[in-house]
This record gives sequence, structure tokens and C-alpha cells, in this order.
Amino acid sequence: MSHYIVDAGVAAKWFLPEDYTPEAQGLLKIGERFSAPDFLQLEMDNLLCKRIRRGEISEKDANDARAMLAEIFIQYHSSLSLRERSYKLALLTRQSVYDCLYLALALKLNAQLVTADRRLYQKIAVGPLADYVEWVGKIGK
Repeated sequence: MSHYIVDAGVAAKWFLPEDYTPEAQGLLKIGERFSAPDFLQLEMDNLLCKRIRRGEISEKDANDARAMLAEIFIQYHSSLSLRERSYKLALLTRQSVYDCLYLALALKLNAQLVTADRRLYQKIAVGPLADYVEWVGKIGK
């Protein structure tokens, strides 16, 4: 069993049909251990609200996704406890502090961030932190 940090892009693929949905769902099937900053829940709520406004999903589907997310065992970590490290990582990598919350947790737990954010992955995968990030398309097959 591996320990993965999952970002909201990966979590969204657990419930919404998108590119790499089968790979993301594969993570759930192989019984991996998951952690995330508590910010994941807010980011998912925001993503679901956007999808409702665009008419891509119904409010019922969004509520179902929220309920299913609550049933998946994810160990949540305080975003505030990651604040300093994510700020420094954001300066180093030129990525958002929000994205770097996930990366900071990966470093803290010596785990791997699985991301569906191609820009983030491409930036981190070629630098000194490459061992801490993996593209969702390479996981869960």
C-alpha cells in the first residue's frame, strides 16, 4: 500500500466523468492510503458550485459527490500547519500557495502528491521535488 496526497482535481475525477477519471478511480480500487490538506474540502465545494452554475452537473449530483467524498477515508491536515512551507514552496516553484499546500503535505509526510493539474505536475516533475509528485494518468491503472 502506498501513501498519496490527493488534490481536488484528482478527487473530482472520483465523481465526475473527465479525462483520467478511470485512473483516478483506480486509486480507490487498490486501497491506497490518502491524505490531504483540509483545504481540499473547500476546493471541492468550489469546483462543484462552478459545475452547477455552468449546467454541467445538477445540485443533486454535487451533493452526492460531497457525501461520497465524506465516506472516503482521507486523513485531513490543517492548512494553517502547512502555511509557512507552502508559502516558501510557492516562491521556489512559482506556483500558487493553494497548490503548494498539497506539495507541502507531501514533503511533510514523505508521500507522493497525485495531481490532475498538468501545469503543476510539469513544473515540479523536472525539479528537485520530482520524487514528491505524480501525474494522475500514471497512477491507478
